Amino acid sequence: MRRQDADRDKSSGRPEKGGTGEPELSANAAGEFPIRIARDGTWFYRNSPIRRKELAKLFSTVLSRDAQGRFWLKTPVERGIIQVEDAPFTAQEMEASGEGREAILRFRNNFDDWITADAEHPVWVEQDPETGEPAPYIRVRDNLDALILRPVFYQLADRAVPIVRDGRTVLGVWSAGEFFELGEGQDQ
Repeated sequence: MRRQDADRDKSSGRPEKGGTGEPELSANAAGEFPIRIARDGTWFYRNSPIRRKELAKLFSTVLSRDAQGRFWLKTPVERGIIQVEDAPFTAQEMEASGEGREAILRFRNNFDDWITADAEHPVWVEQDPETGEPAPYIRVRDNLDALILRPVFYQLADRAVPIVRDGRTVLGVWSAGEFFELGEGQDQ
């Protein structure tokens, strides 16, 4: 699991470490399920892909993340930890309407749910410390994120505009009246 961030840092728009307010669950209180979510959003059971999208979507509805960054499937009958390589969802499509501060950006995840980028569903970019490669995300719900796939990120980057923030030029996008920073701009 690469990402450990939990809540959004209000000042930068990026997630910050912290919890969801849920009680801490001990790994001993439940077992580990042989379920893994790959970086591309594919769900696996015992190392075999779950081919029925409806089944994986059903599992996704009982998915949560605790303050330590562990991912849990919780049903009324049982609960268990699952492995997530990056983010549990992927953003596979983007729709944009309007321009500037009036713009609305909507993202479709791998289970066909639409998420509007706004204050509760921020967009942010993390940089791989070794390669410098950007990894863009959008908050889906309840401390769960979607990795924005590369073609969608290119669409997003095409909409980027420069602004000056804290004395530095940054590139970002507007949605629902919020500005989401994508990266450093060139100072004039």
